[in-house]
Amino acid sequence: MDKKELRAKYKALREELSLDEIDDKSLAIANTMLQLDAMPDGRKVWEKTYFHLFLTIKEQKEVETEFVLQILAGKDKEIVVAKSNFDTLEMTNYLLTDTTKFQKNKYNIYEPVNGLEVPNAKIEVVFVPLLAYDKLGNRVGYGKGFYDNFLSKCPSNIIKVGLSFFEPEETIDDVSPADIRLDYCVTPTTNYSFL
Repeated sequence: MDKKELRAKYKALREELSLDEIDDKSLAIANTMLQLDAMPDGRKVWEKTYFHLFLTIKEQKEVETEFVLQILAGKDKEIVVAKSNFDTLEMTNYLLTDTTKFQKNKYNIYEPVNGLEVPNAKIEVVFVPLLAYDKLGNRVGYGKGFYDNFLSKCPSNIIKVGLSFFEPEETIDDVSPADIRLDYCVTPTTNYSFL
């Protein structure tokens, strides 16, 4: 299937999930994620310090990242959140602190109003939102290119972790050279590695 077909398929699948199912599956994803360091490729995700985390768009029935946030805070990690510029399709990253204030933008995304900006070069792990992904680690987002644009400006050794309620597709038919593949995708039951 191509990206357009996959977006439609997975938006419909998400729509079928109840709020309780989303919470249960999101908690399971957070628990599964704790086993990332046991992956055979040997990359130690939890030894890193700076973690970029997307904030859930509840209206899109995304994975609830509050559970991931709690894990990161419990491990004393530096948590980075983004503010999107829809004119340039770029994201500016800010350190999440006790004083960070948020507001919803016109797309119902919570964003930091201001704060301490974190350069892309400092970020070591990125939790990437997605609608679908395949067995090679290619992903389908919402189509604006924010994350591909952002990841292209990060160090090449940054660890990219997708979060999904669903299993991978076999392949995405229309992958572009500008698309940046995931290193891992975490589901409620499995950590997939694409390294």
